[in-house]
Amino acid sequence: MPLLQRLRFGHAPALLAFERENRAYFAVSVPDRGDDYFAHFDARHRELMAGQAAGLHFFHVVVGDSGEVLGRVNLIDVADGSAELGYRIAEQATGRGLATAAVHEVCALAATEYGLTTLRAVTTLDNAGSRAVLARTGFVPTGDLRLDGRPGLRHVRNLAGVSAPQRDA
Repeated sequence: MPLLQRLRFGHAPALLAFERENRAYFAVSVPDRGDDYFAHFDARHRELMAGQAAGLHFFHVVVGDSGEVLGRVNLIDVADGSAELGYRIAEQATGRGLATAAVHEVCALAATEYGLTTLRAVTTLDNAGSRAVLARTGFVPTGDLRLDGRPGLRHVRNLAGVSAPQRDA
């Protein structure tokens, strides 16, 4: 059963494999990270970990039974009780409710452990899967935008009343 874990230094090899294996799949619906991301992955990972240690971001990975990364769910630009949610799930893991479960769990962590009151998210109009995950997890559209030149929507989620994440015993 996949587990949501806070990103650690030790996740780097599996995270890089996840990003490489799914690069073409992700590029269909979100802007590509570019060759520089992969060429300088270790330095970038150290920067992410430093930002997380400073409380600027909260990064999470969805880890499968064999230790492989199946997804990531991130809260970035944490300030004034708010953050922006971003997530991506491996192509081989889609269609199983993994994104919805992980986003639900991160919303609960945001409210109960990170002290956040509001989350923001954006997605393109042509990303029906992402829009469905946001709707199922309590996000509501708040306005139009252009994302990498494509029409999209801004979303927001109020975290008032969100309880601690449910963990299997």
